[in-house]
Amino acid sequence: MAGAAFARAAELVIDLHQHTNYSGRTDQQLLAHQRIMGIAKTVLLPAGSSGGLAAGCGGNETVVALSRAHPGEYWFFANELPNIPETKKVLEKFLNAGAIGIGEQKFPVECDSKGMQLVAAIAAHYGVPVLMHFQYDTYNLAFERFYKLVGKFPKVNFIGHAQTWWGNIDKNHQQVVMYPKGPVTPGGITDRLLSDYPNVYGDLSAGSGLNALLRDEDHARDFLKRHQDRLIYGSDCNDHDGAGTACSGSQQLATIRRLASDNQVVAKILRGNATRLMKIA
Repeated sequence: MAGAAFARAAELVIDLHQHTNYSGRTDQQLLAHQRIMGIAKTVLLPAGSSGGLAAGCGGNETVVALSRAHPGEYWFFANELPNIPETKKVLEKFLNAGAIGIGEQKFPVECDSKGMQLVAAIAAHYGVPVLMHFQYDTYNLAFERFYKLVGKFPKVNFIGHAQTWWGNIDKNHQQVVMYPKGPVTPGGITDRLLSDYPNVYGDLSAGSGLNALLRDEDHARDFLKRHQDRLIYGSDCNDHDGAGTACSGSQQLATIRRLASDNQVVAKILRGNATRLMKIA
């Protein structure tokens, strides 16, 4: 086991998507979880001032503290609700403190709203990406209009995530279905966004990202190859084990390694794209 763990660490996997206090998990449990998975570098995504991202996740101060306690191993994003008077002040405070992105934006607003345009404008000014959680009728609404935000801010890199983002790899996706099963017809909204806009990326984390690959493995092999420069590994799992069926992050690692066409594609998805996008050394 020690040799296998060393080999995984040497591979330098970057995890784009983790949280402090996720469903009550302590910092020490998170640290152990990431090391068991073989993660070399982790990006922490805070909650804003309300809601804890529907999972009790820690806010901006918590991710700053953990990152500063483990420099070179942990980085952090800044986050705040996009439609409150404090949005700009809070985001700029933590971007000035060293945040390398904004998100996870997981709030009940329209994805091309004035609030999201403000978030995008701040991201453009600081040269950082925005990570968004798309969930039909719940978070970042009107996904079919997301292209308008992407097109209005071509210098901002947007990273899509969650159920509605990954369901829409399928041209025939029914929006009310959160975890669709069965064969995928290419050409869905997400597939087109990744193909048509150089500033759009996909965060493969959570059960939604894992489901997108496992539901149709023949499609997944082609999808990973076609979008190899736009896909980024993330875990977004709240378990304590870091392995086994309870840990979607470790399952996603194994799935990417199994379905990607070659080691170069694996390397891009597990570290290269994140390094390029967020300049993680």
